[in-house]
Amino acid sequence: MSTIEFNQLLVNNAEFLKPFAITLTRDSEDAKDLFQETLFRAISNKDKYNVGTNIKAWLYTIMRNIFINNYRRKAKQNTIFDSTPNEFLLNSSPSVIIANSAESKLRHKDLQLAVHNLPEIFRNPFLLYFDGYKYHEIADMLKEPLGTIKSRIHFARKLLKEQVERN
Repeated sequence: MSTIEFNQLLVNNAEFLKPFAITLTRDSEDAKDLFQETLFRAISNKDKYNVGTNIKAWLYTIMRNIFINNYRRKAKQNTIFDSTPNEFLLNSSPSVIIANSAESKLRHKDLQLAVHNLPEIFRNPFLLYFDGYKYHEIADMLKEPLGTIKSRIHFARKLLKEQVERN
């Protein structure tokens, strides 16, 4: 197959690659780059194309492989190896860290007050669940159906979330 025939075949069958590139990259600029790289690789490897082979499948494979290789390359670039000894780093020892528990104690008091202010019908199942009991155990203790217990715990969480968000 001559270069002109191959280029014409490539031009006639390249448009379907654009939506595929957008699907892979989810970004129009990256998709354009992927499309261009695919066509470049196809042209530079035209000698590997067998006449009569499905050109679309061949181009899809090239594009998919380029995308996968780029993805792996980016994943490796995001990995940071720190080989420095920790003795030169600031605040490396745990004894230097000072905890400020005042704010967490205030939030804990707010949560306790919010739980205490829940209606008893929601508070009791929620506290049992919070203590680690399973739904079916709570249902047996309170002699209520399992669905009712799940519903009450759900509404208790919802009410607590609204209460905490207001404060």
